[in-house]
Amino acid sequence: MLCLSMSFTAPEPFIEALIFASEKSISAEEIQQVLAELSEEQFSLKAIEELIEKIRQKYLDLNLAIELVQLNGGFQFLTRKEFYPVINQLQIQRSRKKLSQAALETLSIIAYKQPVTKLEIEQIRGVNCDYTVQKLLEKELISIAGKSETVGKPLLYATSGLFMDYFGINSTKDLPQLTDLVPESNVIGDQTE
Repeated sequence: MLCLSMSFTAPEPFIEALIFASEKSISAEEIQQVLAELSEEQFSLKAIEELIEKIRQKYLDLNLAIELVQLNGGFQFLTRKEFYPVINQLQIQRSRKKLSQAALETLSIIAYKQPVTKLEIEQIRGVNCDYTVQKLLEKELISIAGKSETVGKPLLYATSGLFMDYFGINSTKDLPQLTDLVPESNVIGDQTE
């Protein structure tokens, strides 16, 4: 049996570590079972709950960005609600980084041609885009805008409000014009004349 040197005098750091390391909420009963496996000393549920409350108060008193909350019959460390805007911005930045080249190409086609069917996207890209369209729907960057009147009534896709937030634009009119993106080519001679 593993002996926890601090367990007999101060089990609080071990309880705090268990809550911190748990990827989902952990109940007082689970904490009790873990401590019972690692220590000869037995802790009552009441004692564990009192220690959890002490930990919760400690985080409140320190005015930290995280707090200990009771959630789904257990306990978990979460970011305080007032920090939501900062965390949300981080998530937006991270999701931007996760867009593949195929996703960006597909998203561009949808943005400029909307509403557009998957077949039209595939004709422009030259490859199957089932997976990419599904991922863009999951990320809520595009939405289903209805059904086409063509044979088979395929779904029409358009950009979503989140797309606008994601790229920091107010409407699709704010997208760069294709003429702005295409560099002048076939220029001969000195342009200063």
